[in-house]
Amino acid sequence: MVPDLVVEIKSQSDRLKPLREKIRSFLELGAQIGILIDPDKRTVTIYTPTAEPVVLRDGDILSIPQLLPGWEVPVAELWPIEFE
Repeated sequence: MVPDLVVEIKSQSDRLKPLREKIRSFLELGAQIGILIDPDKRTVTIYTPTAEPVVLRDGDILSIPQLLPGWEVPVAELWPIEFE
């Protein structure tokens, strides 16, 4: 069984390409949304099976209406969190 939502958080030792490939693999298997959080660049990239990736930055709002209607968080609020 494949999850509807896949979230990858880049650590300092991770490379982006393998994380992107992992998300795309889950989407090919049936996941609806993939999210890649990159604290180094302060970006959140949203992947779907049918559209080009969307990159969010500070000032943008992260929402996933397909899976979590009404839920949203400002991207800038993610960065005080320490990802290890």
